[in-house]
Amino acid sequence: MDKIIEYKNVDIERADRLVMKNVSFSIDKGEFCYLVGRVGSGKSSLLKTIYADVPIASGEKADVFDFDLLNIKKRQVPFLRRQIGIVFQDFQLLQDRSALSNLRFVLQATGWKDKEEVEERINEVLKAVGMENKAYKMPHELSGGEQQRIVIARSLLNTPDLILADEPTGNLDPQTGYQIISLLHKLSDEGTAVIMATHNMQMVEDFPARVLRCVEKELQS
Repeated sequence: MDKIIEYKNVDIERADRLVMKNVSFSIDKGEFCYLVGRVGSGKSSLLKTIYADVPIASGEKADVFDFDLLNIKKRQVPFLRRQIGIVFQDFQLLQDRSALSNLRFVLQATGWKDKEEVEERINEVLKAVGMENKAYKMPHELSGGEQQRIVIARSLLNTPDLILADEPTGNLDPQTGYQIISLLHKLSDEGTAVIMATHNMQMVEDFPARVLRCVEKELQS
């Protein structure tokens, strides 16, 4: 299969403090992978290196798609990020506009100009997450699970080959969390790779997939 991520002996630092060392792993197109570990074990920092939000301190290889993260230029970062959808624990929706307007804002910000194409794409992603009938609502009018579905829809707008989900069920009740993880697995089955950081091991057992563990500053498979 095609590798979309390949790290070899990568060190990650935050504020001159070593967070993870000798990180080596690869992710194939369409693969679902859990990233587990205690709070503060480096899960979020590792995810942030993938979309170049945290620079890599050193390493033999750090490739994401066709980008060399060891030597990536600032002007290349937006092009890398357009291939990656990001799902946060705390939703990060704009509170002053509807779900529909949140999605429209992202497309306009990433260069979509044709209004008809914008609306068509928004309808596609809303349908994919089962939210086509609630697009007119403001974020505060949606439940946590509904907001997270909108966030996943947002992550899909530019047809990414990879979704990074950082504790996407952390603020949800168990039943809603299971619906969200089921949706992420469905997207993986359809060809989008997913890396999901979580500390919910029951969920990992109930929805089996490859597991990478952050333990004592190292990544174990």
